[in-house]
Amino acid sequence: MITEKEYSAKVGLEHRKKYAQFFTPEFISDFMADWIFHENPTCCKILEPAFGLGVFSRSILKRKSQICITGYDIDDTVLGVAKANFASKSDIISIAKADYLESKWDAKYDGIICNPPYLKYHDYDNGRYISQINSHLGTNLNGFTNIYTLFLLKSIAQLNEGGRLAYIIPSEFLNSDYGIEVKRFLLQSGTLKHIIIVDFTECAFDDALTTACILFCQKDNSEHDIRFSVIKDVSTLSSALTNYVSYEISELDAEIKWRQYYETTSSSKYMHLVPFSTFAKVTRGIATGANEFFTFKISKKDKYHITERCLLPCICHAQDVTSLIFTKDDFHLLANEDKSVYLFNGSADERNHNVESYLHIGIKNKYNERYLCASRKPWYALENRSPSPIWVSVFNRRVLRFVRNEANIHNLTTFHCVYTTEEIDTDILFSYLLTNVAKDIFLDNSRQYGNGLIKFEPNDLNKGKCVDLRLLSDDEKLYIINIFERIKRTRFSCDNLLKLLDEFFTAKYTGEVINIDDLNCELAGLPIENLPDL
Repeated sequence: MITEKEYSAKVGLEHRKKYAQFFTPEFISDFMADWIFHENPTCCKILEPAFGLGVFSRSILKRKSQICITGYDIDDTVLGVAKANFASKSDIISIAKADYLESKWDAKYDGIICNPPYLKYHDYDNGRYISQINSHLGTNLNGFTNIYTLFLLKSIAQLNEGGRLAYIIPSEFLNSDYGIEVKRFLLQSGTLKHIIIVDFTECAFDDALTTACILFCQKDNSEHDIRFSVIKDVSTLSSALTNYVSYEISELDAEIKWRQYYETTSSSKYMHLVPFSTFAKVTRGIATGANEFFTFKISKKDKYHITERCLLPCICHAQDVTSLIFTKDDFHLLANEDKSVYLFNGSADERNHNVESYLHIGIKNKYNERYLCASRKPWYALENRSPSPIWVSVFNRRVLRFVRNEANIHNLTTFHCVYTTEEIDTDILFSYLLTNVAKDIFLDNSRQYGNGLIKFEPNDLNKGKCVDLRLLSDDEKLYIINIFERIKRTRFSCDNLLKLLDEFFTAKYTGEVINIDDLNCELAGLPIENLPDL
């Protein structure tokens, strides 16, 4: 018997990632198998849609030896090992080299147990698979849907009456836009019983930066509440069965992030919240489709004799921005250090022999055939996106990072663009965004991954909440601007100033009485002798 650990040691990570092979620990598969058989005494026909090395089948057989198991997988490598492992059980286990999503829909099962592949929309034939699921189930899944949810929905449709399902999947769909339709189907099907969320500081799978949840479903047509459990340690799974919060199906709204059903929200302690879109619109940064072709350093500019008229100043890497406020001096420093700080703009007015030669190199290396490039006309045209006054990092460790773009340059997708509206002064908005108040409130709308990693898509921020800055008095705005001016001068060592901002916004939007004169006196009392000249 070759175990998952032994297989992972022999088969490279690149191959396992290609087939989304992130194996479930056996104590988790045992826990899931217990659910399959609980109050399901007639269970005799089991489906394992993503067989892998058959960890779930091993757990099933420990609980019931006389049973019929059907498995699917598409990878010859893992199938060869799995079939050898279960050679003595070939009379009860049938493992097919086939795509589960292409298998017949009319087959029904008493138990379905699975850790499906995790592939984003651009890593599989999403158009074909999603249209098939939508056609069979009457759903309206969008093109950004992750493949693991397709496995889940098809499996639910294949449950026998009384049949039970146990799936371990990323919890991403609970709080993502594409997950709305998935949650709607779960509610309408009446099968969802329990969601167990593994705390976001834990990773349930080796080599996979994702958070996990375990879904328990049953097709029993009964009126029931839906339970949510959060566990801090995957080794304490059993406690989830007795420690939970429950909701009637009618209380759950598929349109919102379900985090609010199992976590205490940070925004609940603040008053006067409005959509962030009141004050700003967030869009992603420029996506080139071929950064190695489009990004330039000074040395590369000189090598190909490309003039600056055909180059756009641009931040290409988040780690190149080290302060709260990015200035033209910062840009020139990066350029002089030969960092990638330009984007090639082949559509610029100035077209000469050097530009044509560089475009020919791009065609020779087939950059024009890349997905994003091929969708543009001409292929080398950059997205029409103006520099934004504020950047926000896409991936973060527990806390959002905002940067004031005073250099007025472009940015790649390492940052999102924040374009302010006329409702509020940009510097006041930015000052608010630096506070823990703002970051805590936004956290309610984040996508959370393993090891404390959080991600925000533009709409997560647009649909997020923030305090109503229109309620600030003129004196309060002046106080904020005075602090911001000091931050501009210090840029790096400004913890005391950030603390003042945080205390002000906390007091203002939790209903405390504010004496602006006292606040100005406190600000005036901070030492300024170490501040550099403007």
